[in-house]
Amino acid sequence: MSAIPGYTHGAVARSPISEADFALMRKTVLFDAEDERWLRLSREVLADQTEAVLDVWYGFVGSQPHLLASFTDVSDGKPLGDYLGAVRRRFGQWILDTAAARYDQAWLDYQHEIGLRHHRAKKNQTDGARSTDLVPFRYLVPLVFPVTHTLRPFLARKGHTAAEVEGMVQAWVKSCLLQITLWSHPYVKPGDF
Repeated sequence: MSAIPGYTHGAVARSPISEADFALMRKTVLFDAEDERWLRLSREVLADQTEAVLDVWYGFVGSQPHLLASFTDVSDGKPLGDYLGAVRRRFGQWILDTAAARYDQAWLDYQHEIGLRHHRAKKNQTDGARSTDLVPFRYLVPLVFPVTHTLRPFLARKGHTAAEVEGMVQAWVKSCLLQITLWSHPYVKPGDF
């Protein structure tokens, strides 16, 4: 277990998505072993830059009131600093987990847990936050673009070729699309996923 409060990778309920279903999702987004290789390379590149990446991402979310609303106090609408800080630590680990490209059962299970934590099923429970009860689904998929687009300059900082940087970016796009799709499970009517 990690020293990051609330980071419970490897200690959550089993995902309702089977490994066979996930394999078909991977095929659908053209995600393969080469993408895993690019992600692992991105981990080497991003490992010492995660705080700077988070600064960019938090700056973006903080500048968008409709996104920041998911981290505000339900009583007064003000941002919850402790909640944002706790989520940030897990978000930093998410960067490293994504780039580690270990798509095993434990990873699949944790993606379901992340989805539950965005949904009213479990939002706020991990940190005991008094925030909104839902991250609106309509913002999850569109966030793939700013997350992956803003990674490009960080991926280019270690002297990799333009083609290598592009390989890493494309692998991140595919991985984020897979993850967001998995996170959407709690939002979808039973039987429709």
